Amino acid sequence: MATIRTYGAEARPSQPSFYIPNRVDETSLPAIVKEMGGADNVAFMVEEVLIPSSRVMKYISGTGCQVLSFNFRKSNSRELREKLMELMQMGLDVIFVPGRPNSIIGTISDVPMPFMMQLGALHIAPVPVFVGSFRNDIWRAFTSGQDYDWLTIDFLPKLQSGPQTGERLLEVWLEACYKRYDESPAFEKSLARVLVEGMRKNSKVELIDGLDGSALPYGMMLGVAMALSRWLKKNVQEERLGIILPPGKGGVIANIACFLAGIVPVNINYTSSEGAFESIVRQSGLKHFVTARAFMSKLPQFPWPKGEAIIHLDKTLKGLGKATIASWVAFAKFAPMPLVARTFELDKRCKGDEAALLFTSGSSGEPKGVPITHKMILSNTAQLLSKVWIPEGSPILCSLPIFHSLGLAFTTIMPLIYGFGMVTYPSPLDAKNLNDLIEKYKCSVVISTPTFARSMLRRAKKDTYASVKYFVVGAEKLQQALFDEFLEKCGVQLLEGYGLTETTPLCGVNLDKVGPTAEQPYYVPGVKVGTIGQLVPGLAVRITDPDDDNVQLPISEQGMIWFKGPNVFGGYIGRDDLNAEILRDGWFKTGDLGHVDLNGFLTLGGRRSRFSKVGGEMVPHEVVENAIEAYVELPEGFTGRAVAVMGVPDAAKGEALVLLSAVHQSQLNQALEGIKNHLVAQGLPRLWCPREIIPVEAIPALPTGKMDLKGCQILAYEALNIPH
Repeated sequence: MATIRTYGAEARPSQPSFYIPNRVDETSLPAIVKEMGGADNVAFMVEEVLIPSSRVMKYISGTGCQVLSFNFRKSNSRELREKLMELMQMGLDVIFVPGRPNSIIGTISDVPMPFMMQLGALHIAPVPVFVGSFRNDIWRAFTSGQDYDWLTIDFLPKLQSGPQTGERLLEVWLEACYKRYDESPAFEKSLARVLVEGMRKNSKVELIDGLDGSALPYGMMLGVAMALSRWLKKNVQEERLGIILPPGKGGVIANIACFLAGIVPVNINYTSSEGAFESIVRQSGLKHFVTARAFMSKLPQFPWPKGEAIIHLDKTLKGLGKATIASWVAFAKFAPMPLVARTFELDKRCKGDEAALLFTSGSSGEPKGVPITHKMILSNTAQLLSKVWIPEGSPILCSLPIFHSLGLAFTTIMPLIYGFGMVTYPSPLDAKNLNDLIEKYKCSVVISTPTFARSMLRRAKKDTYASVKYFVVGAEKLQQALFDEFLEKCGVQLLEGYGLTETTPLCGVNLDKVGPTAEQPYYVPGVKVGTIGQLVPGLAVRITDPDDDNVQLPISEQGMIWFKGPNVFGGYIGRDDLNAEILRDGWFKTGDLGHVDLNGFLTLGGRRSRFSKVGGEMVPHEVVENAIEAYVELPEGFTGRAVAVMGVPDAAKGEALVLLSAVHQSQLNQALEGIKNHLVAQGLPRLWCPREIIPVEAIPALPTGKMDLKGCQILAYEALNIPH
């Protein structure tokens, strides 16, 4: 029997009102009615096609309450409003009872966008009610189905009447969902405990090393990590330990060992400049670094630390001896869980304690340290898995760098917790081998970036991705041309997602297609091309004026995006100055612009820093780039970005746009004129056209595939002799 927790009922309006819950079932609706004083005080509003379940309708019939039945497609808003007002004038509270539209699991609302719009058109100030269903288990911690352990009912403050009621309904539902999701006991445990429990449960699931084809079962891997953790506990006295390893057995084992030893792993970008590396070391206080001799030999240009600062993983494991490692493998397999917990003090650090430290890519400045807590990782992986069904054991391609938040949380930690197979490869750039691995091991999930995916497509056959159910891309904008090409050549729909290091990283993602059926024409989509998908459950959103944080906008209007959630960080290390600018009452200012539709899909408008003020008008670089990318012809075999738009100082207009181009090397004036004519033909203002083309060998990119904004700016400024 599910536990029911009710909040805010005592603060309900004293006058009869119009109540709109995000969803109901045969348990929550009677509980709502009870809090409202019983069936004698209420009437129900039911749509004839989006009809509630038979059990809900049976309950409604049994109450003897008045039922206002309407048909969304045929009803007149004015007439419907009059009927509602009549019921309220009779002293009755009216409850809109949403049915169950077609939707993917984990959707927070059963009120589709058209209904949200019509409910707003009634011009009756509603009382929002949030009904949330949750599980105590980390697997599917939030659920939109019947399989829940506890149910929450939040009576929220009455909204003001007026336009955009739907937007305000969704906004307060999202924030209520955050509050209840944040309280889930599933996130009280330590990451170390959850990892151990998951790896013991799925001890036969394997990590496949894509370099040599060797397989390492999770049970054995856990034992090796335990052996290493005991060594680290004795030999590393600092709170943090640097790890300089690519995806693979070594990188995974080193991270697990840190978690077990109570040491914070700092996975370091091994393509960093010497200055960036020194900054990371200084900020995090690192004195030791785990790596492997074979990996060091492949990166002779990296500013490797000297002497005893380096812990050679291969040498250290060999020095422990086979007998010692074998004993820990047996301990990992057979020891009672309470003994394992005591031995490794699994519960000493949990919830808001720092579990890992990542650094931002530094695309626009010095890397910033982002503490990732136990709760952030556990809640964010659960946020994704509340919305998808991936069978245990399903292989995931794991080639993203572990120093990337997506690589750490979703292609290193998530498979171990939930029992998905890992197919690792040390580089996301080796498209041919990645495609071969996907085919050979029948990977069902691929997580990449558009830049890496483009290279993979060039080397793919029609059936290369036949086993892939989810091909998710993020970290940069998905170009429509790449989406279309993937669909045409391989029959794969790329699923765009969005995240930030500061949000662990996932904020939203497109997932499964959902549409109307003969039985149910109403639906909440799981995919909306051109967006980054629905916001994950438990994440609240706020939109403000880009130029004034104090001016809040409706979430459907483009503005600055703010997030609040259990996956959102609490501030950069050593940057109180910056934290004061981006954090406010638990809300995080992302620096990105965007808006949210009434189904919860987020559309990005670009980085605030990627706008130029030209002649007093804000010009989005990415919009111009996308239009030019679709126009220019790429040379045969070309991979990577073709162009990048940058803003430079201009005496007359404040700023001007220039175009870095890797595909234009000659006849630049003629090419520029063609681009300008194309942009104007596409309906873009002539003011948005680049002033000139700067030919470059390649558009600078970070290892994650993101554009290196700082590198692009340097190229533009140097070409134009602008001091920087």
